[in-house]
Amino acid sequence: MHPTRQETLEALPPPAFYVGGTWVTEAGAEVCEHVDPTTGRVSGPYLSAGPEDMKGAVLAARHALPGWSGAAPSVRRATLLRLADLIEAAAPELAAVMALEMGQPVRAAVAGATHAAEWFRYYAGWADKVEGSLAPVSPGRVLDYVVPEPYGVIGVIIPWNGPVISLAMKLAPALAAGNCVVVKPPGQTPFSSLRFAALCEQAGVPAGVVNVLPGGAQAGEALCSDPGLDKISFTGGGVAARAVAQAAADHHTPLILELGGKSASLIFDDADPRVAGKLAAVLGVQQNSGQGCFLPTRVFVQQALYEEVVERVVAAVERFTLGDPFDPTVTMGPVAGEAACARIIDVVRTASEREEGTLLIGGGRAGGELAAGSFVEPAVFRDVTPTSPLAQEEIFGPVLAIGSFEDEAEAIALANGTRYGLAGYVWTNDLGRAHRVSAALEAGYVSVNGMAALPPSAPFGGFRGSGHGVEGGRWGIEEFLRVKNVHVALG
Repeated sequence: MHPTRQETLEALPPPAFYVGGTWVTEAGAEVCEHVDPTTGRVSGPYLSAGPEDMKGAVLAARHALPGWSGAAPSVRRATLLRLADLIEAAAPELAAVMALEMGQPVRAAVAGATHAAEWFRYYAGWADKVEGSLAPVSPGRVLDYVVPEPYGVIGVIIPWNGPVISLAMKLAPALAAGNCVVVKPPGQTPFSSLRFAALCEQAGVPAGVVNVLPGGAQAGEALCSDPGLDKISFTGGGVAARAVAQAAADHHTPLILELGGKSASLIFDDADPRVAGKLAAVLGVQQNSGQGCFLPTRVFVQQALYEEVVERVVAAVERFTLGDPFDPTVTMGPVAGEAACARIIDVVRTASEREEGTLLIGGGRAGGELAAGSFVEPAVFRDVTPTSPLAQEEIFGPVLAIGSFEDEAEAIALANGTRYGLAGYVWTNDLGRAHRVSAALEAGYVSVNGMAALPPSAPFGGFRGSGHGVEGGRWGIEEFLRVKNVHVALG
């Protein structure tokens, strides 16, 4: 059982940062109030970091670096395994905090927190498997070898739409590789990351190895421009990413950027319209209220199935239940807050006025008992113009755009016809087509007849406007390792 809303409110951490193994309550930071998107009421206060706070955190991480990077790999492995167990045990509590922070239904949030524990278990296994290599240079006269080493101090900026899994995707490989981290969660979701910091403390993560300071744009700029950082891992939107890159440029700090997407789901005429239609609605609208970078928010259907799939999408949306995320019967919570709610509703209104597509259902603000919260009724458009903003821009809300295509070539062109390249979805029972289309999609993360749920052993990342660098698998730990060549003359 997860805690109730009231129990979660009463257990929220006090305004503080976790820096150098200490809970810092007196800082130059601003005290802010978090607003629950479900009720529109203040949840509680939190500290928002300033430049000096970030500078102190980077220094704390650098002070801890020799001990953590120099520890036996078995020590890092054991520490991460303890942390994984604690995350799994605390999953109901973490889920309740996320439900309060961002309105994600508790049922889904528990699954996400439990999945985060698996990321730490997976990368704990990598801690003692990072190996170097021998370069074949003049054998007998020269010993030339390559050693992978941790970068050092990593600046981590996570998004609000999945804070715990994002922490796992970034911190698990970074820590396994021997790096120390400074984490800046956003103001929308400060509490779950602070609760995670408490779990790190409980697991025996050495002081200064993990530092957590919620904050806004000013804190992010201070972190990214700090000369003490050795690499930055950022997940967020394109505008913020440009600011991160500009701040990092002064010191040539390397970046991992996981950005947005406008992912397309291609439903071919040999697919099952019942399954494809229902999951188009669930994945594109219901899941996290459409607030996910790799969710399939565009759906293109081959003409023979078009009408039936549209009907099944609408029927599925009509069965979704908006409401309190603490209610186990609820399938969709609010969007991130009042500003997001107003923006999404305006996008729907503008698209309707400009006839970018035909609105079939939803798109307004929920009334009645939900009027005080940031609830958007899930919207579905059909016959969407592929070049319109509705089909090109990341809305980050429960708005689905549906269009049609004639053949495989047109489907691929439509899917690739945006500046993004994060994910792609293919629905077909033709094995050859599945492989052909997957190969042709300009996306880093392709799913066939389903959705890959971020398994820790597989790489996740995008192309073009969706960023660069990956999280997951051996590729994910390699992002946090740099190589050194040692050349020894033997005589």
